[in-house]
Amino acid sequence: MDKATTYQKRVNASTQNLSAIRNFVSEHAKEQGFSAQKVADIQLAVDEAYTNIIKHAYNNDSDQIVIINLEFDDEKMVVTLTDHGIGFDVEKYKKPSLQKQIERKRRGGMGVYLMRKLMDEVTYHAKNRKNVLRMCKNKN
Repeated sequence: MDKATTYQKRVNASTQNLSAIRNFVSEHAKEQGFSAQKVADIQLAVDEAYTNIIKHAYNNDSDQIVIINLEFDDEKMVVTLTDHGIGFDVEKYKKPSLQKQIERKRRGGMGVYLMRKLMDEVTYHAKNRKNVLRMCKNKN
């Protein structure tokens, strides 16, 4: 396998940076030969992850930093988001009921579910106020 290609972006935890992050992710994914549909899936998964960090890890404190790493090899793209906010308790996560969300006209609560549906692999580790979300998308 060829050496992996990597890119990194550091941004403040603010929804004002969503379009910059979308562009960063899509530009590099397209460059590496990902289809338009896969690029759209990756963008939505990253949107959800970044928004969750802003809301839940940092409680909308835009002075905090999120680090986004993109890593490509011949077969896949790995997106890693790192923050130093409040960790997510994976044990307490319950898959949401789409039907109940619609019935209650409730927005939100679908981020983790969407990330897992859109990406081929999603892992999360939290230790000592360092949270690392890793999402992989296969090229083929």
